[in-house]
Amino acid sequence: MSASPRIRRAEAAPRRAGGRWFLLFTLAWLAIWTAQLTPLQLLIPLQLNTPDDADGWISGVVSSGLVLAVGGLAGVIAGPLAGGMSDRSRGAFGRRRPWVLGGTVLAAGSLVGIAFANGPWGVGAAWVGVSVGVAVASAALTALIADQLTDQRGAASAVIASSQAVGIVVGVGVIVLLGLGVATGYLALAGFLLVGGVAAALLLPDPPAPAASASARTQRRLADRLAAFGDRDFAWLLCGRLIVNIGNALGTGLLLFFLLYGLHREAAGAEDDLLLLIVVYTVFVVASSIVAGAISDRTGRRVALTVGSALVQGVAALLIAALPGFETTLVAAALLGVGYGAYMSVGLALATDLLPFPDDSARDLGLVNVSAALGQLLGPLLGAGLVALIGGFWLLFAVGGVLSIVGGLLTLAVRERGRASVR
Repeated sequence: MSASPRIRRAEAAPRRAGGRWFLLFTLAWLAIWTAQLTPLQLLIPLQLNTPDDADGWISGVVSSGLVLAVGGLAGVIAGPLAGGMSDRSRGAFGRRRPWVLGGTVLAAGSLVGIAFANGPWGVGAAWVGVSVGVAVASAALTALIADQLTDQRGAASAVIASSQAVGIVVGVGVIVLLGLGVATGYLALAGFLLVGGVAAALLLPDPPAPAASASARTQRRLADRLAAFGDRDFAWLLCGRLIVNIGNALGTGLLLFFLLYGLHREAAGAEDDLLLLIVVYTVFVVASSIVAGAISDRTGRRVALTVGSALVQGVAALLIAALPGFETTLVAAALLGVGYGAYMSVGLALATDLLPFPDDSARDLGLVNVSAALGQLLGPLLGAGLVALIGGFWLLFAVGGVLSIVGGLLTLAVRERGRASVR
């Protein structure tokens, strides 16, 4: 592919976004992450926990893993499809806006449905709707980075990573501290998602696609549409991102079950322990994502930062595997936050630098989101199998640590591209 599409697209994009843009962008992602991660971390495990089941607590772990995996798979499929269709949207209402609104409404409605669902089948069906809605909205929102930013991509990516961590604290914290029940918790999440997602969708700028891209798109062959998979650097990035996210999901996806049955914390205090771990994790995710994103914008050395942050995440998981205990887990939560926050912010900025076809930015960034989402869905499924295999949790964290390190090292195969090439 020639360099001209990159230059043409960049010339149409504003060079700097102001505080209002970042405030709305943060609000949108905070609402999305809170609505998606609170059920994953707290509400679904509570719904499907089986302490008195004839098969024991492991059946609840397996049910949770399967539900999260099925929902994640639906999101993996929906994200790139919605991103590709938003790339081709030409309506007067905007290019990305209809998809953000549609995804938000679908996810919020599904949260209402899951509030009244019973058993793995009902919870799983509603969770599919949540996952699809979140994937659709996320694909369109992520594309705004490539559409509208040039030298602030690290900062915008840091917003997404830090909002992910803060969203968990907001959701779990409100539910635990206010003593909300499962159904009430889901309804509160649905309301927050509607307010935050709709407000951001309506108020964020959504400029039309460059005029030249419509004619260029009609001349593309099918092979050109799949070019993202043929681009060597982009493919290595996707592979590493998938593996690192599997490692992260192994370390975080079954944390409540680990507290209950791995560390044998009292059931009444396990939710408080979970909240404390999440707060520690969040503080370090936010700090590391902002700092690493800013450093990557100034230096352009995104590959080295991405690899180093994945190694830190791997060390955190291995620490829990080697020395299981609540105090050790607190330390590991801090290290995991440092590693994952920096990895997600800098890694996403790196992905925007590597886009094979800027005119298809939402579709290809949808693949970037998919690589993370696929890792997050495979993690609980793999983790449930590892826990069931040995009746414990040390193998879960050991595998998570190894995969995080391997995924980070794969990113070394990515050839750094100067920021000038994408402007």
